[in-house]
Amino acid sequence: MSTIEERLEAKQQRIEESHRCDQGRPALLIVDMQHGFLDSGASLEVPKGRDTIPQIRELIDRFRKRGSPRIFTQFVYSPAIPCLRGDPFGPEHLPSEPGAPKGLGLPSNNCLIGPQAEEGTESAAIIEELAPNPEELVVQAHTYDKFYGTHLDLALRTYGVDRLVVTGVTTDVCVNSTVIAATTRNYRVTVAADAVATIHDDIQEACFKIWQNKFARVRATHEIMSELD
Repeated sequence: MSTIEERLEAKQQRIEESHRCDQGRPALLIVDMQHGFLDSGASLEVPKGRDTIPQIRELIDRFRKRGSPRIFTQFVYSPAIPCLRGDPFGPEHLPSEPGAPKGLGLPSNNCLIGPQAEEGTESAAIIEELAPNPEELVVQAHTYDKFYGTHLDLALRTYGVDRLVVTGVTTDVCVNSTVIAATTRNYRVTVAADAVATIHDDIQEACFKIWQNKFARVRATHEIMSELD
């Protein structure tokens, strides 16, 4: 009779074989690589997110060469939809009063859309280094889960996609919510470990452990690229 360790190892091997990117129809998902999260000085800045740009760029280029789908997401906030993502969980997304101080924990117009939206540091716009091509889909979401209330699932099924490579920020919030939502819809998910980022290393590692236990593979970009080749 096999040991628990042997059974767990066999489980991981089954996951590895069933989630490979050289099988089925993969798509690349680039989550929330926006000025409001990546620019120095942004109220919700994720400094380590900037370290992921070269890896994400490499994956985008490879998926474009393959002709495989690339989908970008944007977290947005609108006062017309006054959900919990603004008050109380994300005060930074709330509109700021003219002349009032801005920053972490304060209304700062972060990723705000509508008449009070800002350009520059707090903008919801995707950074220029990873700018989508005109034909590439950009999905705006008012929640962390990029499937909820959006046409992401319809688009993926229209493309015939059955597996996703997920990148972006933040690992524990929008990426995590989207990974779990994807597996709930039976997509086979691989997360690019060096192409996701959050504030704290221990939270990043905790997400990796949780995903690998029940939700997704976690692989380095070079491993994913080898499969795509």
